[in-house]
Amino acid sequence: MATLHAFLVVDPSAKEPIYRQIYQRIKMAITDGVLTPGERLPSLRGLASDLSVARGTVEAAYGLLSGEGYIENSQQGGTRVSRRLNMAKSTEMPKPILEAPRHAGMPLPSSQRLPFQLGAPALDAFPLGQWNRLLSQCARQTRREELSHPAPQGFLALREALAGYLHISRGIRCAAHQIFIAAGYRSVLSLIANALLKRGDEVWLEEPCFPFPWHVLQDFGVSPVPIPVDEQGLCVEKGVRDHVQARAALVTPAHQSPLGLGLSLPRRMQLLAWAQRQQSWIIEDDYDGEFHYQGHPLPALKSLDQLERVLYVGTFSKVLFPGLRIAYVVVPEALLPQFHQTMRTYPCVCPTLMQATTAQFIYSGQFYRHLKKMRSLYAQRRLWLAQALQRQTRYRLITELQAGGMHLLVRLPECFDDALVEREARVQGLALEALSVWYHGTENPPHGLILGFTNVESEAMAQSWVELLLNVLARCSPVAGER
Repeated sequence: MATLHAFLVVDPSAKEPIYRQIYQRIKMAITDGVLTPGERLPSLRGLASDLSVARGTVEAAYGLLSGEGYIENSQQGGTRVSRRLNMAKSTEMPKPILEAPRHAGMPLPSSQRLPFQLGAPALDAFPLGQWNRLLSQCARQTRREELSHPAPQGFLALREALAGYLHISRGIRCAAHQIFIAAGYRSVLSLIANALLKRGDEVWLEEPCFPFPWHVLQDFGVSPVPIPVDEQGLCVEKGVRDHVQARAALVTPAHQSPLGLGLSLPRRMQLLAWAQRQQSWIIEDDYDGEFHYQGHPLPALKSLDQLERVLYVGTFSKVLFPGLRIAYVVVPEALLPQFHQTMRTYPCVCPTLMQATTAQFIYSGQFYRHLKKMRSLYAQRRLWLAQALQRQTRYRLITELQAGGMHLLVRLPECFDDALVEREARVQGLALEALSVWYHGTENPPHGLILGFTNVESEAMAQSWVELLLNVLARCSPVAGER
């Protein structure tokens, strides 16, 4: 512990906040090997006293380090450098978040878990040991014919496993031959666009919506049309009145992205009726439908699709881990010839070994146990962050706690520009998103913040993240006294 004070010097006059200085210096000491795995760090109170700073300042720095996996806390052993670290010495610092252009809502250019990051599952709770055992087993059982190119439609055993899972968990009756595997969400959207849409086609998108599919569809020459959302979900009547001839509608019925609302049953029936009358298609993006914390979730829209107008899209990025890069779409029988034709140009490129391991993960029951565990874990982490936000009294923040999902929506006072808050937050290492950026056709959209909670590992961490957020808001407040 004595080595810590040799380099941990803070400059109160520097532009960088003190908690960021503490965070950066300890992090550099760990990555440079000055602090080694298992080495004990000073207590919050002790370090705050040594540096003549507030205890909360040190807690904020430790919260960032813990969130990124550099340190760990135990009741008996205090705070220590994480024993799980196995880093080579390096003087290269990670690039700032702002250096890599990206669409809003997309993964950040970092392998680290950042505060409030969206769509990032709790990798600390993933059963990596069981996964590696299944991976080794599948590798040992690999046959020579499997060393060739992957099956264009995807590994048959995985498609069969998915058909069983979707029937049990989402109420969807389908067969393996209706399922097409692709390398991630963008690949699924590209597959659908190539098979189903042509340049100039209109597609309904929810307003607001996840910006990524909007940009992907535009890249294909398709015309996204924003259809407003209210407390019952997509305003189908508005879409029918203004854009009845649309070729398709892309919706998130389980938990509207980003508002978190469920699409009501009457609206679901209206949407299905429109698709049948117009011979249009519905693309159901069930991105986090498994994570529901209050009451019973509505069934998947596809489960109500007696006339086969719905394409159901799912991905393992949020229920397992994003590095897996496996997504899928369930296709109506009438569209199978078009999709098989498209697969000749855009075949599945997911490695067969990873598909086989995912199939075994489902068949072994590990997948269902993991989902059950994560529902409970996320419910607790969601509560920690919501309570930390509600306890603060510096700003009138309204936290909207919906029934499910992997993020919270926080409404800001009118004096704040959420895009400015997002930019400042990125400078401070926070990965929150501005709500207004997710609107595409609304003048003067509402302002708010979208906060991921899945990697909040403790009540103390939730409190430290909120303190960091409050510091960002203080920097962005146009009037010092306006709260």
